[in-house]
Amino acid sequence: MRITRQQVARFLPPRPLKAHKGTFGRVLVIAGSEKMAGAGVLCTRAVLKTGAGLAALALPQSRQSTAAAALPEMLTLPLPEKDGCISRRALPAVQQFIREFTPSVLLIGPGLGVSDFILPFLEKNTLPAVIDADALNALARSPNGAQSIARRFPLICTPHPGEMQRLLGRPASTDERVREVYARELSARTGGVSVLKGYHSVITDGETVYVNPTGGPALAKAGSGDTLAGFIAGLWAQLGSAEGFDNHSALKAAVCGVYLHGLCGDLAAKKLTERCVLASDVAEELPRAFKRVVHPAARGNVRPILAGRRAVRRV
Repeated sequence: MRITRQQVARFLPPRPLKAHKGTFGRVLVIAGSEKMAGAGVLCTRAVLKTGAGLAALALPQSRQSTAAAALPEMLTLPLPEKDGCISRRALPAVQQFIREFTPSVLLIGPGLGVSDFILPFLEKNTLPAVIDADALNALARSPNGAQSIARRFPLICTPHPGEMQRLLGRPASTDERVREVYARELSARTGGVSVLKGYHSVITDGETVYVNPTGGPALAKAGSGDTLAGFIAGLWAQLGSAEGFDNHSALKAAVCGVYLHGLCGDLAAKKLTERCVLASDVAEELPRAFKRVVHPAARGNVRPILAGRRAVRRV
């Protein structure tokens, strides 16, 4: 099924007038390492841009001050590290922070590198989770693979073709029918939602399959996947808080996140060319993307203007 603008508009989480930041969920991002210090900032900025109420970034302690300066709206949790990556010794600190922060959704993986923290943490995790990048690679290296976390908590896995190849032990393919089979198989193994990234990304809960029409070469650049993971986690925090954290809200969040991410890439490419778009530019286009989805008429000659407490429409 091809994703449409109308579907995304229906799926998007509501923004009640009397809401507060707790209404829109809390996201804990575990991301970044010495070599990939920016991954966590890209993810967390994307989480907040989607409308999530609060976000915290757990990262190696040597990177904490730089990250905090880059995004003052987030909380930070500096953690013990080993060889530039979050260390297994960080487990008690993360578990204590989870008890205090009470996150709605976890996003783990971008830029973590080969960390001995990932698998022990996932074995104890009970939070709804978006699992990306190096967390997927850690699962692929483990004896039981993705099955080790199957149906233990609601989850969304977001592999690119290389990560999917490692997870399933199957050759990467550009054939759309084969990609749908792979995404379904990963969902069957985990019991969750799968997002197989790439041109015409595939999103499925194992039953319903969506194919994304937005996006292009502008997104073929480092950090793009980090931003996408943040979009999905931020939207799931809001949808799950409103509807419950299960495969239904996970699928809606993944569909919205992938579609909006591609649309942001398309909008950024029009301004900057397909060569010059950075992952941070993609997140900056999110306000325009939301307007295109929710208020498509605003693209024409009709422009809403605020006048005091009344909205006046000028033609």
